[in-house]
Amino acid sequence: MLPASAVLAQPTSPAEGVRAVPSVLQLIGNTPLIEIHRVRDGVAPGVRLLGKLEGFNPGGSVKDRPALKMIEDGLRRGLLVPGKTILDSTSGNTGIALAMVGAALGYPVELVMPGNVSTERKKVVEAFGARVVYSDPLEGSDGAIRLCRTILAASPERYFKPDQYFNPANPQAHYESTGPEIWQQTGGRVTHFVAGLGTGGTIMGTGRYLKERNPAVQIVAAEPDDAFHGIEGLKHMASSIVPGIYHEQELDLKIGVSTDDAYNMVYSLGREEGLLVGQSCGAAYVVALRIARTLAEGTVVVLFADFGDRYLSTNLWLGWQRLGEAAAPAGGGRR
Repeated sequence: MLPASAVLAQPTSPAEGVRAVPSVLQLIGNTPLIEIHRVRDGVAPGVRLLGKLEGFNPGGSVKDRPALKMIEDGLRRGLLVPGKTILDSTSGNTGIALAMVGAALGYPVELVMPGNVSTERKKVVEAFGARVVYSDPLEGSDGAIRLCRTILAASPERYFKPDQYFNPANPQAHYESTGPEIWQQTGGRVTHFVAGLGTGGTIMGTGRYLKERNPAVQIVAAEPDDAFHGIEGLKHMASSIVPGIYHEQELDLKIGVSTDDAYNMVYSLGREEGLLVGQSCGAAYVVALRIARTLAEGTVVVLFADFGDRYLSTNLWLGWQRLGEAAAPAGGGRR
């Protein structure tokens, strides 16, 4: 089992021409920005649209950042010690990240996930060795939160619960990494930051950092426009258990997005930009476009939380199939 100090270990110095990092955890962060060139109808030439590609994290999503920070915080405070199991509720990406971090540090992980999360997410979590308990799919992420609390209450001595919805280390991870990266990558030119609402950690932490550097930067949230939506990873705040780390007054704007619009944007980004992103990313980019179309100039950065390959078993894929069938030549497809 790695000691707590290993979490922050630096890459080893060159030895006989070899450079290597001591752990997969050192690969988290420093994700690239990409400029969107084609999916920008109605946007003035003076406006740049940039996507922050969090799928390049080793666990495949933005959630690697808070997962590492919360575990690091638990180790430093003595809340996570040998013999304890990491326990939390998740809609998928945080679970994958916690499972990866737990595997890297030698701690068992137990997760509560809604039964309707994508098959890919379920398999990836299990591949990292985590034990999974599935909650009622009709209750969404809130049902997973409630069941996780029940499991913890029955055996509190067994578990360390990072509690991603209420742990200040979640937004702090983005304050310390995502925000500074965006500021540096844009040379301080970012004028708008757009991200989806899940736990709220990404937009809270990143937004605070960017506002400190330039109070004029606009922080804009994307959320589903209906309680009964199909955008995995995002919360409709008015109908959900509101995370303790989410403070709506810190946002400049919050915009609702329909499931159909989010899905259609995913298809456009894939076919026109070569970017295969997840459904929450589609929602975030819908909002980014709406904002960009109101500007004469500016730099709009939208956070793409993950890639789309972990949703190929969901309803999102049905749309890809329909597009493919519509594009197939009449009389029999490929020859």
